[in-house]
Amino acid sequence: MVAEALIDIKAGADLIEVTGSGAWVAVNAQKLETLVDRIFAFDTRRIVIDARGISQFDTFGAVALDRLTREDGRRQVQLTGLSARYAALYEKVRAAGKDAPAPLVRKALFADAAGGVRELGADALRYLRMIGAFALTLAGVAARPRRLRLASLAHQIDRVGWTAIPIIALMTLLIGGIIAQQGIYHFRRFGADDYVVDLVAILILREIGVLLVSIMVAGRSGSAYTAELGSMNMREEIDALRTMGRDPQEVLILPRVLALVMALPALTFLGSMAALFGGGLVAWVYGGMDPAIFVARLREAVSMSDFEVGMIKAPFMALVIGIVACTEGLKVQGSAESLGLQTTTSVVKSIFMVIVLDGFFAMFFSSIGM
Repeated sequence: MVAEALIDIKAGADLIEVTGSGAWVAVNAQKLETLVDRIFAFDTRRIVIDARGISQFDTFGAVALDRLTREDGRRQVQLTGLSARYAALYEKVRAAGKDAPAPLVRKALFADAAGGVRELGADALRYLRMIGAFALTLAGVAARPRRLRLASLAHQIDRVGWTAIPIIALMTLLIGGIIAQQGIYHFRRFGADDYVVDLVAILILREIGVLLVSIMVAGRSGSAYTAELGSMNMREEIDALRTMGRDPQEVLILPRVLALVMALPALTFLGSMAALFGGGLVAWVYGGMDPAIFVARLREAVSMSDFEVGMIKAPFMALVIGIVACTEGLKVQGSAESLGLQTTTSVVKSIFMVIVLDGFFAMFFSSIGM
C-alpha cells in the first residue's frame, strides 16, 4: 500500500522550512503538485528542505523535488537529508533538466533574406527548365502532329474551359455590377453618372476581366493540376511512364498547358462580356440609365485596343499558371503533407506571378500607347 505524500511548511519572514515525508511517487502526483504550488506562493528569499522523512521516491517525486530546489534568482534553496538510495535518481533528473537543448536562436535578418533569394533563384531555374522542356516538346509535336494526344487535350479543355464557364460568368457578372454600383454612387455627386460606363468598360476589358479570370483559373485548375501530378509522382506513376518509354512532358504536361492556353482567352472573353452585362444591369436598375444609353455610351468609350490588350494578356497568363502548377506538382515528395503544401504553394505563386505579369503588361502597353 502506498503511503500519503506529505509536506510540512513553516513560513517565516525571510525563511521557509519545508519537511518532506511519505511517498513522493506518481500515485500522489496531484497532491504533490498542490503542495509545491503552495510553497511557491510564499514571497520569501530562502527555502530549506528537509527530505529525511521521504519513504518512497520515484521519477515524479524527483521532478517535484527538483522544482522545489531550482533557484529562480529570487530565492536561495538548500536541500538536506535526502537518502543516498534516492540521491542518484534525483541527480539524474536534475541533470536531464540542465541538458535540455537550448532554444534555437533566430537567424539574422540578412541570413533570412539570403535564404529567400536562393529559394527564389531555385524556383526561377525550375520554371525556366519547365518552359524549355515544354517548348522542345511542343516543337517535336509540331514537327510530328500525330504525337499530339487529341483525346487528352479535348478532355483537359472540357475540364478547365467548358465546366468553368458557370462560375466564371457568375463571378465576373457580380464584379461588373459592384464596379458599376460604386461608380454610380461616387460619380453621382458630380453629376457624371454617364462616366460609369467608361469606368466599367475600360477597367473590365483592359485589366479586371483577364486578371479576375486568371486568378480563378489558378485557384480552380492550377491547384487541380498540381494535385494530380503530385499524386502521380507519389505513386511513382510518372517513373512508370518513363520506364515504358513515354515522355511525361508529352503525355501529361503538354495537354494540360495547351488546354489552359486555349481555354483562358475564351473564358476571358466570356467573363468580360458577363461583367459588362452586370455593369449594364446595375446601371439600369440602380442608376436609372436606359440600356440603350449604356450601349451607345459603351461604343463611344471603348476602342478595339482596349479589347486587344485584355485578350493578348490571356495566353501568357495561362502559360504562367500551367508552368507553375505542373512544376510544383512534380516537386511533391512521398507524403500527403508535401502534396498539400505544394498545392497551396502552386496557387499562391500562380496568383502572385499573374499579378506581376499584369503589371509588366500594363507598363508595356502604356509605353507603346495602347
